[in-house]
Amino acid sequence: MLQNIRDNSQGWIAKTIIGVIVVLLALTGFDAILTSTSNSQNAAEVNGAKISLVDLNREVEMQRRQLLQQLGKDFDASQLNEGLLRNAALNGLIERALLLQGAETAGFAFSQSALDQLILQTPEFQVDGKFDANKFDQVIARMGYSRLQFRQMLEQEMLIGHLRAGLAGSGFVTDREVEAFARLEQQTRDFSTMTLPADPAQVTVEDEAVRTYYEEHASRYMTPEQVVVEYIELKRDTFFDQVEVKSDDLHALYQREIANLAEQRKAAHVLLEVDEELSDEQAKARLEELKTRIDKGEDFAALAKEFSQDPGSADKGGDLGYAGPGVYDPAFEQVLYSLNKGEVSSPVRSEFGWHLIKLLDVQAPEIPSFDTLKEKLVRDLKSEQVEQAFVEAARELENAAFEASDLIQPAQELGLRLKTSAPFGREGGEGLTANRQVIQAAFSSEVLEQGNNSSAIELDPDTVVVLRVKEHKKPEQVPLEQVADSIREQLSRQRAADDVKRRGEALLGELRQEHTPVEQAWHNEGWQVVEAAARNQDGIDPVILQAVFRMPKPADADKPTFTGATLPNGNYVLIRLTGIGEPEDSLSEEEKSIYRRFLASRSGQQDFAAYRRQLQSAADIERF
Repeated sequence: MLQNIRDNSQGWIAKTIIGVIVVLLALTGFDAILTSTSNSQNAAEVNGAKISLVDLNREVEMQRRQLLQQLGKDFDASQLNEGLLRNAALNGLIERALLLQGAETAGFAFSQSALDQLILQTPEFQVDGKFDANKFDQVIARMGYSRLQFRQMLEQEMLIGHLRAGLAGSGFVTDREVEAFARLEQQTRDFSTMTLPADPAQVTVEDEAVRTYYEEHASRYMTPEQVVVEYIELKRDTFFDQVEVKSDDLHALYQREIANLAEQRKAAHVLLEVDEELSDEQAKARLEELKTRIDKGEDFAALAKEFSQDPGSADKGGDLGYAGPGVYDPAFEQVLYSLNKGEVSSPVRSEFGWHLIKLLDVQAPEIPSFDTLKEKLVRDLKSEQVEQAFVEAARELENAAFEASDLIQPAQELGLRLKTSAPFGREGGEGLTANRQVIQAAFSSEVLEQGNNSSAIELDPDTVVVLRVKEHKKPEQVPLEQVADSIREQLSRQRAADDVKRRGEALLGELRQEHTPVEQAWHNEGWQVVEAAARNQDGIDPVILQAVFRMPKPADADKPTFTGATLPNGNYVLIRLTGIGEPEDSLSEEEKSIYRRFLASRSGQQDFAAYRRQLQSAADIERF
């Protein structure tokens, strides 16, 4: 047969077919290469919108940090499944993209001014109750965002929040649903419990069982992967001591500073607006009449209350309060600063109409002494020189680190100290090694595997570092001897729990078949009786409450029903349900309102979940 195939493949028809196959494979392969190249920087595509690998890596890192914070410092970060973590992060980004598209389709928007206010009012960005730009930069840098990226992320979060609130807030329930839920929620149950304790001390665990468990769960007993990094830290503040300023320049700057401290003038006015009913000439003429009355002794404030058309100041007698230069219309301001205290001007024309202006008071500025301002003046004069020196030094540091095989030479060239970190893992450490950019750089393939120096990392606007891995501590198997006791203790608890559960379930079966008298159920011990227990009853283990309220109502009031439950500590509890109590009183309007809000909110959340599922089912999603 093989020879026949070989012979037939020499004909021109066979060669033509093979040629077509080769062309098709070539075209398909070329297309695959193009597709692969075009998507090399993307993790997924959602209805045409791309999710980049940078976004995915940032999300993975944030989820890892959140998990480690929840699990505590003693948790071994190497136990985290990177594949599961990455998949969960990608799923979250895909859902986020779908919701953003849904919000855009629905016409939701969030203004930039509202975004500014949200950032300014966020406590994490404040120092002593006021927004601090440096604190803001530091916080978002630890999160891995630039200012623009953070604003975009925050805007997206607010849009999704509006969409969720809009859908969730549309839920509603009927009065019948409210009453039915309230009856169930206010229901009480009469029951008794009998605890069968698990006793690990009575369990023997063989050495072979410990070894077997250790071998079957070897991945649990690994030391965490850690690195120690060397780094050079460049700080802007260190350059202030390297820059000198002249005394003459300081005094000149001081004079400019105090020259900008203008006096504050307290003005009052009478405003007449020019419109179709009142011409320019008429308005001016009326104010001239008022000026004559004021010159004869009439009260300016009383006339302002009667005639002024400024709704903001008329009720206050025309009082505009204190203000400095640049606040008022130029024509208004020019006349105001020409008046003496208590003097009233002639009619003045501005873009708002005609005014009579009275200078009520003059508040002289507080002139700080030179010594008070000296530190600020020095920093202001040095800042420009320091900025230039810092930028140049950062550039030199990055170039030197790129060209060198280690960080010793760059540190010597720039006169900086080479520092060494404490060991830290992928979850980060403390101080510098808690920074996400530092962690990413330390565990990147270029630095960790290829042994290169990192590029310059801007921790905040005033700090730049470069680093290299000095020591890589790979995960290693923890010897059995170090974990044998903990494994033995764990197996003892598990076996004791299994044993008591088997005995408890056997006894439960006898009770249900009425083979064992209830009073004799367990070594003649009595049952612990609980009457009229609510669903959230204090002092009762939640596992027992859940089991009790899952039990059906006894068919016969004289015959209790039974179930069992295993507690977190391994003990097994027999439960005897003897009765169910229903609420007798009708709901008050306040109670109905509370239940209605709760149920409507739950219904709205279910609607939002259904909306998310609908977006997923209708979406064109491709993962790369």
